[in-house]
Amino acid sequence: MKIGIDLGGTKTEGILIDDSGKELSRTRIKTEKNYDGTIKGIISIVKKFENDFGNSKSVGIGMPGAVSTDSALVKNANSIWLNGKPFKTDLEKELNKNINLENDANCFTLSEAVDGAGKGHAVVFGVIIGTGTGGGISINQKVLTGKNNIAGEWGHISLPNRSDDEKKFVKQCYCEKSGCMETYVSGPGFASCFNLKHKTNYDSHAILEEFRSNDQRAIEALDIYVDHLARGLSLVCNILDPDIIVLGGGMSNISYIYEHIDTLLKKYIFSDTFNTKVVKNIHGDSGGVRGAAWLS
Repeated sequence: MKIGIDLGGTKTEGILIDDSGKELSRTRIKTEKNYDGTIKGIISIVKKFENDFGNSKSVGIGMPGAVSTDSALVKNANSIWLNGKPFKTDLEKELNKNINLENDANCFTLSEAVDGAGKGHAVVFGVIIGTGTGGGISINQKVLTGKNNIAGEWGHISLPNRSDDEKKFVKQCYCEKSGCMETYVSGPGFASCFNLKHKTNYDSHAILEEFRSNDQRAIEALDIYVDHLARGLSLVCNILDPDIIVLGGGMSNISYIYEHIDTLLKKYIFSDTFNTKVVKNIHGDSGGVRGAAWLS
């Protein structure tokens, strides 16, 4: 029996699978945007599963950010109430069991590499474009974390070759750096760029509704968005040259991306040929939580 938990910015999802990967139970709760509330929410999910199915030896958790190899405290989380906290230690104390923490994008990537859209490919780059932006690397169905636990942190590289408008119509990232991919290609980042330019107050869903109604501002915004995505991914391709790129998160459901991104990537990468496909995930919102379960 394996318990996996995907800690997101708006929801926390739990799944229970058997050793073959068959789903036994699933639950979802609202993420409390404070440290104590987040801890209590995770405990409630674990207790629910164990009350129904028996005790587990460990729990796998996918979370934003990573655990510092020096301090064992959380770093780089866009759920900023986790940063600087002994998250793993506190959970192990409360649950009296081993907790396997991994970056949520790494969990997503592992899930898609094992039995999702990246199955059969040796090098998979997984991308989260949702509330936040992240990336993960799977090589032969094993997550590459790196020396400092930051491998794949694509959301916090700078958008290449920013124009004056791209510098002007964007908010500073929560990490206090400028030009991060997250501020352009996450759902909130996409909406913020649009609102700053057009003096509106839309969220990403409203902009996409305008796009479906053939609003010219929204069409232009989507064209710019896909271009931003391609420029950011071109850096990954030039360094990692993955076999396949799998997109996840709410923005990955935009079909317009897949109609145009291959052409744009070929424009930006350093190669005369380019055969890497950018594809939508198979497991949907379950990718991260399934990957977390495989950690336990």
